[in-house]
Amino acid sequence: MKLAERTELFRRLAAIDPAPKTELEYASPFQLLVAVILSAQATDKSVNLATRELFRTAPTAQAMVELGEARLAEAIKTIGLYKTKAKNVAAAACQLIERHGGSVPHDRAALEALPGVGRKTANVVLNVVFHEPTIAVDTHIFRLANRIELAPGKDVATVEKKLLKAVPAEYLLHAHHWLILHGRYVCKARKPECWRCVIRDLCKYKDKNDVQPKP
Repeated sequence: MKLAERTELFRRLAAIDPAPKTELEYASPFQLLVAVILSAQATDKSVNLATRELFRTAPTAQAMVELGEARLAEAIKTIGLYKTKAKNVAAAACQLIERHGGSVPHDRAALEALPGVGRKTANVVLNVVFHEPTIAVDTHIFRLANRIELAPGKDVATVEKKLLKAVPAEYLLHAHHWLILHGRYVCKARKPECWRCVIRDLCKYKDKNDVQPKP
C-alpha cells in the first residue's frame, strides 16, 4: 500500500473517531494494567463485567495484594484462564509494590518483567497511559494488517514492525485503537462488512463481502 493510500486510510478512520479510546474500563494506570492482563483470550466486555466489582474492592496494587490470590480468582472466575490470570495479577501487584512503589513504571523492560505482561500488554500501557506511539498487535490488528495488506506478516512481531513503518507519523499515536475498533466492528473475522467500510476502495482484500444483511 502506497504512502498516499495509507495516509488517506488513517485520515478516514480519524474522521470517524478523532479521539479513540480503549473499551476496557479503568480509573488508574494500575487498573488498566490489570484489565489488559485479564483481557488475554477474553473480550473487553467480559473483563469489564468482572473488574467493575473487583476495582471497587481492590483499586490499587496494595489493595490487590491484601485481597489475595484466592479471592481475586473468585472475583474473575467468569473470565477464561482465570486461575492463571489471578496468580499473575497478584504477583504483578506484589512486584509493583516491591520495585516501583506501587506505581506502574514508564519503562518497557520493567513492564515486561511483570508476571503476565508480554510485549502486547506493555504496548497498550505505554500507548494509553504514557501516550507513546506504540502498536499492540492483537488478533484484530494481525488479521486486518494482513487482510488489507497494510502490513502483511506471518507473525505478530513482523506485523508490529511493519505497522510502525507503514503508519504515517501524524496518525501513529491513535493507530492502535483505530485498527482494533475497525477490525472488531467492521472488518470482522468471518464476515467482514465491506459494504459499510470507509476504506473499502483502499483495501487490497480480494474477497470483499458486499452483501448487506436484510433488516
